[in-house]
Amino acid sequence: MTALPGWGRSTGPIARSRHILHSRAVSAVTAASCGVHLWLVAGNHHSPWLSAVMLGMVGVCLPCAVHLWRGGRDSALRQVMGCALAMTAVHAVLLLSGPGFSGGGSSGHAHSGAAALPVPGAGSSGLLASGAEGLLAIIVLEITTAFLAATLLARLRSVPRTAAPVR
Repeated sequence: MTALPGWGRSTGPIARSRHILHSRAVSAVTAASCGVHLWLVAGNHHSPWLSAVMLGMVGVCLPCAVHLWRGGRDSALRQVMGCALAMTAVHAVLLLSGPGFSGGGSSGHAHSGAAALPVPGAGSSGLLASGAEGLLAIIVLEITTAFLAATLLARLRSVPRTAAPVR
């Protein structure tokens, strides 16, 4: 029993529509990430091995995005959450690695078009690898994607098993 009336395990059309909106939000963020990675591969912005990794990520994530758009359940959410956390780790490694790790030459891994940005108080070098801000933004996006998938998974667990499936 909940302390507030109406805040319990509602199985009506409002609860189902909220689950669908949440599922579609996860799907949209995942599909957008896939689109960006396909654009980066098509534009030849990275080394061949990173392009292959990105194509593999798209191959894993895009079917789940489609499944979630249609109101998919646990397995797709778990896969999207796992992939988002794995991509967070990959981008963190790329961010923390030295120049040349990603095949990007002396500027390191770069998602933005700038060559280098001055950093106040960074001493005489005063330069930050061009992709640091972009990689941090991507890390935040991937953590947000994992969070959205995890919260939807938790919400779906709270729905009683007798509720009609979301279609």
